[in-house]
Order: sequence, then C-alpha cells, then structure tokens
Amino acid sequence: MGEDEIRRILPHRYPFLFVDRVLEWGEGRVRALKNVTHNEPFFVGHFPERPIMPGVLILEGMAQTVGLLVSREQPGRSGYLVGVDRARFRRPVQPGDQIVYEAELERGREGFYRARVHASVAGTPVAEAVLSVAIADSRERL
Repeated sequence: MGEDEIRRILPHRYPFLFVDRVLEWGEGRVRALKNVTHNEPFFVGHFPERPIMPGVLILEGMAQTVGLLVSREQPGRSGYLVGVDRARFRRPVQPGDQIVYEAELERGREGFYRARVHASVAGTPVAEAVLSVAIADSRERL
C-alpha cells in the first residue's frame, strides 16, 4: 500500500503523516515504513548540529500504523490514541534512516483495542510501546 492509499485512510497530511508505505499485512498485524529524510521540518530545530527525530514523532508514526490496522479490521471506523504504556526509546533516529513499524492488535474491551508496536531501523530496535485506541465512526467527533 502506497502513500495515496494511506492518505485515503488516515486524516493526517504533511508534515504530520509519518507512514510512507505498508510493507506487509497479516491477521491483526501490519508492517509499515517511514523514510526519514534530511528535509524533515523538525530537524531544523531539534538538535540541528546532530539532528535526531523527536521521540514523540516516532510514537506518532507508531500510532498511525495502529490506525491503519484498525481501519482494516473495522472498515469505516477510526482509531483514536487514548493511552501509551511501556514506551521505550532505544536509540536515536537520524536523517537517512528508514523506520519499520510493526504493530499487532489485541482486542480490548468493547470499543477499544490495545496494540503492541515496535519500531526498528536496519533491524535494530529504536522504540516500542503498548498503545490503546478508542474506536469511533470515521465521521464522529470524540
């Protein structure tokens, strides 16, 4: 799945779309990719002498990956991030890196999912978290 299809599912747009491509779909799981380029707007102010991607934006990419997975599991519905547990950042992400997000859904109570998400660069873990999402109709406001 490419960026055009991703934009049809996720409401995010540049500079806040942090998933470029879906690499693989599975039963209740997904692998997605983000190319981190030198011209990302956050690098101008986030340690310009040694630019690193802010952890909160890595986490946002993880959440968007879960959003794609929820929309596939529940067509016409969206996942809204409502909780972050056990978040850990293992190493910096720099310009030129490709982040691979891997998410696996666990059914939560009615109207909620939990997902285990891992992010890696070249096979090396960079972040992980357990995310909770509320499910709502794509047209609903929470």
